Amino acid sequence: MADRSPVLRIITSAARESLKPLGLAQRGRSRLWIDDHGWWLGVVEFTPPRTAGSGLHIGAMWLWHDVDRLAFHVDAGQSGAELFRTENQFKPLALELSRRAAADVTALRQKFPALPDVAQYVTSRPVRPGFLWDGFDAGIAAALIGDPDTARDHFERVLREDALAPWMAEAQEKARALHAIAADHDAVAAWVTRAVGSCRSKLGLDAVPLALS
Repeated sequence: MADRSPVLRIITSAARESLKPLGLAQRGRSRLWIDDHGWWLGVVEFTPPRTAGSGLHIGAMWLWHDVDRLAFHVDAGQSGAELFRTENQFKPLALELSRRAAADVTALRQKFPALPDVAQYVTSRPVRPGFLWDGFDAGIAAALIGDPDTARDHFERVLREDALAPWMAEAQEKARALHAIAADHDAVAAWVTRAVGSCRSKLGLDAVPLALS
């Protein structure tokens, strides 16, 4: 209860001042705020420390993953925890965190203004063995911008990973299906539209038209 009152109340007030004017929406009464771009989200979490207070974690989530929880597929900023001692002491700290979040959200928007910018980012990352989702995201983005050869290369990276867990086998099944249609932009866009729509439904977000070209 200490986290919700007064800590969460102070964090929410600060976030409303800094993030709401940017169009972000709070997830219920939680520490999470989202910046909705249709097929991807900017995610802001005022992370709780072990004791009362808050840290900060900001990133991007690609909704083609079709999951039922918010995730950070690209990290855009993190800050250590500011501890709560008194309301007067914590209020300026919460406001500073919220302003830092607003700056990071703005930077994330500038980094990913359109699909080609996302594709350039995810396809140019250094290969990290074991990071299966890197290849998955790069393959989808490349296929969506009409680069099937690059898309297939990245999907093949996914397929070369050892499937050590059921989720990895499921990811490889998706990658195999996408590899087969990588040259058909409309088919890939339809696959992504279904996945994003399903993910948005699972997250309780409204259906929206998607721009995937």
